[in-house]
Amino acid sequence: MPVNPADSPVMGVLYGTDAMRAAMSERAFLQRMLDTEAALARAQARLGIVPPEAAAAITSAALVEKLDFEALGAATRNTGYPVVGLVKQLTAAAGPDAGRWTHWGATTQDIMDTAVVLQMRQGLALLRAELVEVNAALGQLARRHRGTIMAGRTHLQHALPVTFGYKVAVWLSPLITMLERLDQMRPRVERLQFGGAAGTLASLGEQGIAVQKELARELGLACPDIPWHVARDGFCEAVNFLGLVCGALSKIATDVILLMQTEVAEVNEPHVTGRGGSSTMPQKRNPISCEYIIAQSRGVHALVPQMLSAMAQDQERGTGPWQTELLAIGQAFNLTHGALAQARFLAEGLVVDPARMLKNLASTGGLIAAEQVMMELAPVLGRGEAHHVVNHACDVAIAEGIPLAQALEREQEVTARVDRARIAAMCNPENYLGSALRFVDQVLERLR
Repeated sequence: MPVNPADSPVMGVLYGTDAMRAAMSERAFLQRMLDTEAALARAQARLGIVPPEAAAAITSAALVEKLDFEALGAATRNTGYPVVGLVKQLTAAAGPDAGRWTHWGATTQDIMDTAVVLQMRQGLALLRAELVEVNAALGQLARRHRGTIMAGRTHLQHALPVTFGYKVAVWLSPLITMLERLDQMRPRVERLQFGGAAGTLASLGEQGIAVQKELARELGLACPDIPWHVARDGFCEAVNFLGLVCGALSKIATDVILLMQTEVAEVNEPHVTGRGGSSTMPQKRNPISCEYIIAQSRGVHALVPQMLSAMAQDQERGTGPWQTELLAIGQAFNLTHGALAQARFLAEGLVVDPARMLKNLASTGGLIAAEQVMMELAPVLGRGEAHHVVNHACDVAIAEGIPLAQALEREQEVTARVDRARIAAMCNPENYLGSALRFVDQVLERLR
């Protein structure tokens, strides 16, 4: 029975995805180890080290369906690694003549690390595809609401007017960067591990590097300049990248949760009958997608330090840190993909209420335009005096519950220089969007 909810048949529908679970599962891991063993035999056959017929037999036998899982579990418990038992079964399945050529010149960590790399390659492809869809949906949302004016908030209070398109563009820009980071990172992560017992490939004599290059070519992986048994920056970079993705998604989820509060009600998650409901309160539409974006993101963020600490590998083969990585990598990939899937659902169906945004914008009676008024008065009053006058007018407006424009009309320093129509225009937040629309356009241009 699964211990982690992300791996369970019931709770697993809320965490991760079936596609990523399949890519990062133990079954996939075992098959990727078999794939590596078979590729090694084929590469060595081309170099004249292994008989071609032996490589063919090993390849035919390298199927996870042929493994005895109970026997493999027992062997793994005994040796501490699955490779010894796996190679024993692969050797038997390939037959006595071919089987003696399995695992030629390799070490346990070569096979396991390369298998994880192959899993990560598939996982990164899944993440990339989902990220592209999330970005496309956010791009459409930003374009649609480029000019939808709303209150911008700092410290959770009204600050200056923005547009909802601007807010979405702020969400989107880091995710465009994530796609760039992903593409730049993949050659550093998708690298062959093949170094033999201590990383020198001594067992292959003068042919070590030739085998390494041919195996990398066979698997479609980058060939490193040196085996990385104890240099774990590639794996660590991948999980740190997942942490960055989840951080960016958490920002979106946090904003949407705040905008969904009953008293704000400017956006809502896509509504599906019964989704986000309560067992006791029929009116509830809870921010379920946002909650699971944040929950999964925090799960990934908890795994990032685990990967960083595992970089302290001792000598030429680590005694513990390497094993620690396997507890983090699969879960980090699965939870990140789950967070992206929830973000895609959110972005593709987010319900936006422009009328409520306008109502909330007007709720302070024009106070959100205070900086706008101050900056327009500054050339005639001086910035310091303008700030003082507008601050006083704001205090009056708040104390008496009147609009800012009405309070300004009581300020002699203002009325002596500005007529009522100008005061009204200065208090209109739609006149104070700065470069917001151009910023939206710049992000959308990056997306294109």
